[in-house]
Amino acid sequence: MILVAYDGSADAHAAIDRVARLMPGATTTVLTVWEPYVDMLARTGALGMGMSVGSAGTYADAQRIDAANRERALAKATEGAGRATAAGLVAEARCEGREGDVANTVLVVAAAVDADLVVVGTRGLGGVRSFLLGSVSHALVQHADRAVMVVPSPALAAQRHEHVRSIRAPA
Repeated sequence: MILVAYDGSADAHAAIDRVARLMPGATTTVLTVWEPYVDMLARTGALGMGMSVGSAGTYADAQRIDAANRERALAKATEGAGRATAAGLVAEARCEGREGDVANTVLVVAAAVDADLVVVGTRGLGGVRSFLLGSVSHALVQHADRAVMVVPSPALAAQRHEHVRSIRAPA
């Protein structure tokens, strides 16, 4: 079982494509992590700047926002599972609410599905739209109890390749 952390970024696409090339036909769970509204307010400091949960909106508002975020995350995971299936993997979509940081959530799901391998891109989408950032791939490598593969996007790989070539070039 392979777990691929997926946010729709070029790096996440590259991660799926690499897994499909290296392990065609592998059973794969494509995971998208979403952040509960109240957790996002707390993480960004909005609750600490004079806002309370009540002033940030009603409980029903938070539930509606969470439902919408969960639905978007499932759509993103489904998109990723579709990409994985088209690439030759046996894939299913999964979304999970963030538990602590994103890396922790990925590791909790990896344990739950008994993943042999966790695959992630080097970086995700920027800003509020993504939680899969370079720090997540670093945290996964540092804290995982199973194999982790970090895959750069084609653009980042080309940039790094040019850097290595420039280092090797004779002076």
